[in-house]
Parts: sequence; structure tokens; C-alpha cells
Amino acid sequence: MKAKLYPKIQLAQAVIELFLQKEIQHIVISPGSRNAPLTIGFTNHEFFKCYSIADERCAAFFALGLAQQLQKPVAVVCTSGSALLNYYPAVAEAFYSQIPLLVVSADRPQSKIDIGDGQTIRQENVYANHIVFSSNLTEEASKENDNLIVKAIDLAISEKGPAHINVPFEEPLYETLSEATYFPEISVRNANKPDFKLDSKFISEWNAASKKLVLVGELAPNSIEEQYIELLANNDAVVVLTEKTSNLHHSSFIDRIDTLITSFTEEDFKNFQPDILLTFGGMVVSKRIKAFLRNYKPKHHWHVDTHRAYDTYNALTQHFQTDCNGFFSQLQVENNVVSQYKNYITSIWENRNAKHNEYVTNIPFSDFKVFDFLSQHLPSNVQLQVSNSSPIRYIQLVDIDDSIEVFCNRGTSGIDGSTSTAIGAALVNKKPTILITGDISFLYDSNALWNNYIPATFKIILINNNGGGIFRILPGHQENETFNTFFETSHHLTAEHLAKMYQIDYHTAKDEKELENAWKSFVSNNTKPAILEVFTPEKLNNTILLDYFKNL
Repeated sequence: MKAKLYPKIQLAQAVIELFLQKEIQHIVISPGSRNAPLTIGFTNHEFFKCYSIADERCAAFFALGLAQQLQKPVAVVCTSGSALLNYYPAVAEAFYSQIPLLVVSADRPQSKIDIGDGQTIRQENVYANHIVFSSNLTEEASKENDNLIVKAIDLAISEKGPAHINVPFEEPLYETLSEATYFPEISVRNANKPDFKLDSKFISEWNAASKKLVLVGELAPNSIEEQYIELLANNDAVVVLTEKTSNLHHSSFIDRIDTLITSFTEEDFKNFQPDILLTFGGMVVSKRIKAFLRNYKPKHHWHVDTHRAYDTYNALTQHFQTDCNGFFSQLQVENNVVSQYKNYITSIWENRNAKHNEYVTNIPFSDFKVFDFLSQHLPSNVQLQVSNSSPIRYIQLVDIDDSIEVFCNRGTSGIDGSTSTAIGAALVNKKPTILITGDISFLYDSNALWNNYIPATFKIILINNNGGGIFRILPGHQENETFNTFFETSHHLTAEHLAKMYQIDYHTAKDEKELENAWKSFVSNNTKPAILEVFTPEKLNNTILLDYFKNL
């Protein structure tokens, strides 16, 4: 058993003891000096699982991946100065994706701020716009500080978001004790939320409506009980649209939204316009479904979420502050209304699906062809982490096995921490993990590989089209030097030398045959992490994708 060693500074003892009492076990530490009292305390206690990641931006996204899978708070600990600013992208992602993340930043004493002292910035409330609570501690251990620490932890849990604990330390920083000298006790408790009760008028409105559209964004796997899935599936007045990140499956649900609605006529849109739009889950990827619902507004938009309800479609009429199971358990569904809503959409969907299959069979090697290949060859029962920009949009257009869990940082939709998040998630998830990423996202977060905790079963599918290919499909694209340099970020870099430096297996493919040949060894060898870099034609991808929607 590890011998306990305590920092001499009592404020650091308070943080460590309260984290212990609150069972905050996973601590991601970036090396530094000002945070030495915290590092000493956390790493010398057998309860805590500590990770050392030098790059603070990567460290925060790594912690985000841990918390994403554990559904529990994970802490990141850094030194003073610009270190905690590098946490900010992950803090914003945690805020919008409702993930509990605890930022513990060491700071200079208040008397050292703004006098020209080194590695010193104004750290108090630095995340004010994207935080559920900020605890700005004073230098001496006290009951007031204890309560602030506990409140930050409690709110990160109850509000599902990031909380910041700013801890000032005066030198000396490295002195230690064999026994603790400060013993905080928890006095702040989580407040119990009132029981949810669904008003009977909403039950009546639901049962009377002949066109009910259910749109599901990001959800953790197994979030909804099977009986409620069947409740939605067996109603002719209900159409359920899901995204891959919803991790919600039924043979009657449609999970390729853009494939369904892109070629809708005016009549189709009017027929599809719902009486009630019911939404739950996190952010939605599809721009087309957002445009449709903003232009053809539902009479009622209900959102189910324990904390927040965004008026994404400018039509929000009711926020039910409960989880999905709590809502559906009280809905008391009756299937008395006569409706052709589901049958109408199903007939269109069958036609679209046939055209999809015909199109992807005949296209040349491209981004889209790679995703079609993946849809047929991804192993079952894996966790799929998907980077933002093109990959998360392409994955929405193809089928994948229902046993595959899908995650993406859609809170802020940034490319900055996808690899780091995926590695953190892979570390605590029992399933093998595959990250699908684009070249710009991969290169941007290449320090994610500077990490001693990458599981041997972790794999990266890197689709390299020599730039930000998504910008080619956006309106206004013009082929010129300005576009290539400042929008698409054209390059000729590969992952080969990064893989060699970090001792990661490296495979390549430049066409479908090479992809087929490389695939078996890539997925079957689980003795060390691996990268499969697939090179696709830079200037052909957008044409193939745009023609896909025309051909529907």
C-alpha cells in the first residue's frame, strides 16, 4: 500500500480530503510548480488515480473523455498563469455537452496579482461565461473555503457541467508531512429536486396530435428503457429521427436525416411539418433538419432535459425538467388517432434508401466511399469516437451496426480535442475504441499522442484529403490561392513520422483495394495502438457528396 504523504499547506490538504470524501477519483495533472502541493497530495494517496499529461489543452480533453464515459466528475489540475487558459476549449465543450469536469488551478496569492510577478494572470472567474460555479479560495484553510470546494463539486454533479476551483498558494510549495493537520468536513449537500409531474393537458395534446416528430440528439447508450422505445415505434402518428450520436436504435427509426429530407418537395415539407416536435438528447448535427423546423414550425415544441432547453428551432413551447424515462413513464399514450404520418415518411425513406445503395455502389474512391466501406466493415461492439467537421457528417449518411456506440464533441463542435477525448474515453471504456478523424483535426491535436495511457486496443482511422475538405461543400467556395491557404488549409503532411515517434503501428491506403488489404491487420492486431491513414482525392470529394444529394 502506498504510504500517505501530505502537503504542508493546509489549503491543499482541504482540497485533497474533500475530493476524497466526495469520491472524485480520477485526477489529470499537468506538471508545474505552483500546483506542487496538490500534485504531492493526490499522487501520494492510494484512492486517487492520477495521470500526467503535459499539454494542458490535451489534458483537459483527455479528462473530458474520462468523464464522458464514467458519467462522473473528473478533475484537471494545473499550475498558475496561462496553463488554465489552455483548459478553456474543453471547459466550453463540457458546459455545452453537460459533462462534469472539475478544474483545479493553482494561483499566486492575491497580493502577487498585477504587480509584474512571473506566471501570473487574473485567474478568478476566468471561465465565467461557461461554468456552473467558480470557487475562488482565500489563502488560509477555513470552513468558508471548504464550503466553496464542496459546492463546486456538488454543482458539477447536479448541473452536469464544469466547475472551477482556484487555489492560491504561497511559497514554499514542496514541504510535506507524514500526517494531515487539517480535517475538513462536508456540510454542503445536494438539494433534492422536486418530483416531476406531467400535466394531463400535455397527455391530451400528445394523444390528439396526428403528426408527432421525435428528434433525438446526443445520448449516452441505454439512456431510454426498451418499453418506451417500443412506445414510440408502435405509433402510426409518430416519426422518430435519430442521429448516430443518439445511440438509440429501432428498425422503424430513421438515423440518416439528411438522406431522407434533402430532396423533399414543398408538398413533402408541408406534409412532414409536425403538430408536436418532441426533442431530447444533446446537440443535433444536421443543418437540414434545423432549417426545415425553422421554416415549417411545429405547433408545439417540447424538450425533455433535466437542466436545459435550447430554442434551436425558434418554436420552443415547453421544457419538461426530467429525464426521458421520467417523461415517458407519465405520458399514458393512446393510439386512437388515425394517421398516415409514419406510413408517408416510411414510403419516402424506402425510396431514398434504394437510391443511396445504388449511388454508393458506383462512386469512385473518395471520402464517401471510405465511409461506405466502414459501414460494412467496422467491428461490432466497439466504441466509435468521431471528430468534428466532415467525419461526423459523413457518418450520418451511412449505416453502422447497432452494437457500436458513437460519441463526438458536439457541444461546441470544435476540432481541437477529438483525439485527446477519444484516448481518455478509451482508457475507461471496456470496449475497443476507434477514432475516425480528418487530417486537420488530427494534426491540430497531435499532442494527444504525447500520452502514456493509450490502450493497446485504441485505433485511429485518419482520412487525409490534404485539407479542410468541408469548406469545399459550403456555399461560396472558389478555387483560388486564398481559399486553399486560409480556408481549406491545404498541406502535404502525413502521420507517418508521428506514428513512428510515438511507437504506434502505421498503415496506409490510397484506393479501395489497398484499404481492403490493410484493414484486416489494422483491426486484428491489438498488441499496440494503430493508425490507418487513408488518402482521398482532395478535389473530388465535394463533387461526389453534392451529387449524392442530387441523385436522391
